Amino acid sequence: MSEVNAEQAALWNTSGQGWARVQDTVGQILRPFEELLVEKATEKPRTRVLDVGCGTGGVTRSIAEATGAECVGVDIAESMVAAAKEHGKAEFLLADAQTHTFDRSFDLIVSRFGVMFFADPEAAFENLRRAAEPGGELCFVTWRPQEENPFMLTGDRVAAEINPDAPARDADGPGPFSLSDPDRVRQVLAGWANVEVTPIDRTARLPEEVLLPYLKNMGPVSRALKEAPEAERDGILDRVRGAFDEYVHDGEVSFPTATWRITASAPL
Repeated sequence: MSEVNAEQAALWNTSGQGWARVQDTVGQILRPFEELLVEKATEKPRTRVLDVGCGTGGVTRSIAEATGAECVGVDIAESMVAAAKEHGKAEFLLADAQTHTFDRSFDLIVSRFGVMFFADPEAAFENLRRAAEPGGELCFVTWRPQEENPFMLTGDRVAAEINPDAPARDADGPGPFSLSDPDRVRQVLAGWANVEVTPIDRTARLPEEVLLPYLKNMGPVSRALKEAPEAERDGILDRVRGAFDEYVHDGEVSFPTATWRITASAPL
């Protein structure tokens, strides 16, 4: 494993354990974006597909089933790759996609919110371009700015109330919003051709009963809870739940999401 993204590897190995515990809920929230990538994958026949930041492998498996192509998922988090391998149906690789030398070329490279965490995104996308066959396609989904994603903004606000001493997000460093600026996206894709950045708005939905388990295991609220005294956590969770009331209606949680769908191709 490369040391270039060691901090992210450590973060995601810890976060990945929580992700694995609620992977069905995460999959439900992110289903609309999985469908976008499957739609891209089925536009034409595919031979080999790479899923970057594959997590527990949901997108990788869906594309494998939809296309019959040889699909490879790569992720830096050992806990998530281990969970992905339990389900099979594709090859899963524990590696840093920024530096790993892929031994075969791909006609499609995809990612669902998995490419915003590189220490050096220019180097990472150049490495991925080398992994693409000439004319091979790239399609990934990233978040638009945080202020356009109120559910996530609520999570950050609540986490800051729980742990005021926690460092704020580094807007310029690796993180979910590091590719929220289309100009930045085009900059890091300088070696690719036919770059297109398209806004995508979707509504995410999940049953009300899984909201608290999700918040306890994923994202900034989860990290803040780990820093709180154990005796205070139940009371904190009651306050956390109230902060998300505006998204709960008739037993369902629903909230808007604002993302970019980015496509490009490797030069011929």
